[in-house]
Parts: sequence; structure tokens; C-alpha cells
Amino acid sequence: MIVVLKPGVCEEKKSQLTDWLAGQGLSVHPALGGSQTILGLVGDPSRLDTSLLESLEIVDSVKPVSDPFKCCNRKFHPDDTVISVGEAKFGGGHFSMIAGPCSVESEEQIVAVAQSVKAAGAQVLRGGAFKPRTSPYDFQGLHELGLRFLETAKRETGLPIVTELMNSKHLPLFDNVDIIQIGARNMQNYDLLKELGSVKKPILLKRGLANTLKELLMSAEYIMASGNEKVILCERGIRTYESTYTRNTLDLSVVPVLKGLTHLPVVVDPSHATGHAHLVEPMAMAAAAAGADGIMIEVHNDPPHALCDGAQSLTPEQFAHTAGKIFRIREAMEG
Repeated sequence: MIVVLKPGVCEEKKSQLTDWLAGQGLSVHPALGGSQTILGLVGDPSRLDTSLLESLEIVDSVKPVSDPFKCCNRKFHPDDTVISVGEAKFGGGHFSMIAGPCSVESEEQIVAVAQSVKAAGAQVLRGGAFKPRTSPYDFQGLHELGLRFLETAKRETGLPIVTELMNSKHLPLFDNVDIIQIGARNMQNYDLLKELGSVKKPILLKRGLANTLKELLMSAEYIMASGNEKVILCERGIRTYESTYTRNTLDLSVVPVLKGLTHLPVVVDPSHATGHAHLVEPMAMAAAAAGADGIMIEVHNDPPHALCDGAQSLTPEQFAHTAGKIFRIREAMEG
């Protein structure tokens, strides 16, 4: 349920109503929409007397919300959420590029890639220290050492870093990580998502391989309802009938759909979606044109010898070329 207050209501009266609603066992999430304040109510509102609420002098209207997701619902929060990390901003008309290798392989590798992607316009460095792999025999990442190498690249370039968390027991190691990524396989790891509610840093939540948008939003809801409202949604391709010519199917329709449903930023990962380097540029351009708030691209200084996902990685030179095209698309859209 949402309670829309009349314009110009003083803070004292807002606080009185908020305290009373909280006393009814409801979690109250205030948001400013235009000139009006909206109170999003999470919990069981059946005990409330709706007619009494509507009769209050400061209340403009009371509206039920049938969607199961509340905190991330645009009805609760009409204005776009803007998430800032260093010089990068996602949402509310802002756009940022995330780039880096699938996995951190050495200090020299990650620093070199970080320097090249920053020069090409990326504002966030990605790199996997813990890698979930389908085969137990594949490279699983450098773990804590990989995190230390990422921190070195951060000091060398000033780029904030995003890397994947697979288990809550590793959280203490992520103190210097700027954005925590939750991969597709963990999108519905609800215990992990609830743990992230107490982490006061942005969470990049990737859509699962075969998950609906409602399921993605409900996963975001777990994080937000647990106390962390800094969630960035990521489309990274879903599993469909096609698996020969593309790794997954990039569902670009989710960008405008999600923007209608939620106030959270939406970024697109064309690397994992397509699985082939030659497909990354056209799909990244399409994602930018569709209105994504950011693009995440895998970049490796030597893709043929990469320990993980070399086939979908761009070289630094290819990334610079792609980034230039993406930024021109963004300029054209803003013009």
C-alpha cells in the first residue's frame, strides 16, 4: 500500500503519521515524488482503516499495491535511484562503463587492463577473484590474492572495483570492494541476499540463467527489505533454445520493462550474454540505445591465453573502439 501526502505537509506531521504507521507493525519507506511525499507501507496493511487514513488532513490518497515487490517498486519510489561509486553514477539519466577481465590472473595483468580501460572511458573496474565454474577442474580464481591485486589496480588508477561474492563467509575480505556482484547462479541464494542487507555498499545483482523479471525483482527485494537499498540490476542473458551461435540470449526488452517497474538502475552485460567477442560491440551499442544505465564488458590483454572466458573478451584496443561508439550513441540520445 502507498499513502500519498498532500503538497506542503510539514515534517512534524509527516513524522507523526510515520510513527503511527510503524506502530501498526508496518515498515514505512518515504520517498519524494515531485512535490508530494509518498509513504510506501510494507507488511500486512489489512488491520489499517483505509477510510480513516484517507480522511486525514495531510493525506491525498491511499492506493493498494498488488505487486509482490514493494521496496524496489516504482510506485513506492517514483524517481530514479542514482547510485554513485567514485566518479561513476548509475541511474537517473547517468551512464557508466564497467570493464575488466573475467578473472584476475596476476597483478601485472589487472593493473595493465585497469589502466587501458580507464584511458578508454571506463569508470569502474571489474575482475573476478572468486570464480564459480561449471566444471570443478576449471580455474576457480585467485581468491584472496586476487582481491589484493584488484586493490593494487584501484590504487594505481583510482577506479572503484566490482567483484563477485559467492559466500557470505568471505564478506570480511570485501571491505575494500566498492560494488559487490552477485552472480546469476546466486540470484536466488536468499540467505546470502539477506546478509547483503547489512552491507552498506552497492550490490550488482545479475539475473539468473532462467529467471523471470519478477523473480529478479523479488531477489532485489530481499536485499532492500533487509536494509540495503543500493541495488543495481544486471541483464546478462538467459538460457533459451539457441546455444550454438550465442552463449545465451540477451534479453534487451528487460531494459524498458524494468525501468517501468522499478526505480533501480539497470545495466547490461553483453559479454556473458553472447559468449563471442565479435558480438559484444553490436549488443553493447543496442543496450545503450535501449536506455541501459550502464554496460559491463570483459576486457583482457591477451584473450587467447585467458584462464577464463577468453572467447568473449575484447582486447584493450577493441574496447576503446567499442566504448567510443557507445558514448556517441549516448550523446545522440541526450541530444
